[in-house]
Amino acid sequence: MESQNLTLVALQELIDVVAKLRSPDGGCPWDLAQTPETLTPYVIEEAYEVVDAIKRGEKEAIVEELGDLLLQVVLQAQIASESGQFSLKEIAEGISQKLIRRHPHVFGDVSVASVDEVRQNWEQIKAAEKGEASPENQKLSTKLSRYGRTLPPLTAAMKISQKAAAVGFEWENIAGVWAKFHEELGEFQEALAEETPAAQQAELGDLLFATIQLARWHNLDPSAGLQGTNERFIQRLQKMEAVVDRPLSDYSLEELENLWQQAKAQLAQE
Repeated sequence: MESQNLTLVALQELIDVVAKLRSPDGGCPWDLAQTPETLTPYVIEEAYEVVDAIKRGEKEAIVEELGDLLLQVVLQAQIASESGQFSLKEIAEGISQKLIRRHPHVFGDVSVASVDEVRQNWEQIKAAEKGEASPENQKLSTKLSRYGRTLPPLTAAMKISQKAAAVGFEWENIAGVWAKFHEELGEFQEALAEETPAAQQAELGDLLFATIQLARWHNLDPSAGLQGTNERFIQRLQKMEAVVDRPLSDYSLEELENLWQQAKAQLAQE
């Protein structure tokens, strides 16, 4: 009980601090200038930093990054409460009631035999709550639009293609997927040579979507693949910077390429 009380005290302190930052009387100009829309990039950024800290397994970093993410929740609630929309109280009550409704095997008299049954019950209750049983919400396009709005683009593209394939909108074999990839590559090259920036952007998106289809057919995760490439690129740069005596910008392209290949070979050995 004492631990719970201390937690509530700490949460109230955070709420009070955020309220002070947003106060027209002596608050912070930056915080006062923020809107729910201007803060959305920070919500995404902080969520990713939490994931990175968890992957690294560093307790102090996890605590700090979770705090930064919690700040975004409290700040959004504070801004909304100032215009009478909703408060942190409504947010907390809402998620508590949702958890109770979606766990009838814990808070009700439903029995489950496996994790799969828990997941199935969750999805059925969720669908009922959101009215997903209606004819409009049962349309594939309606379901896929939610992925497009709410997921990161790479993740959304994979999810969209998986759901489309599940209803038969799929190539007969991998050869068809490769043909589509090469078709989109050609169209992208043509757009770069002849089309407007908007058309080039569209063709780039088509090419990326085709690449994700190849990943799906080979049971690969495009997000994980790109993350790995990012990490390897940075690691190679670190190796390069460890052996040079001046900024990389002072080296010629040929010198940089030689340093790159040396770093690549060293990492491969390690």
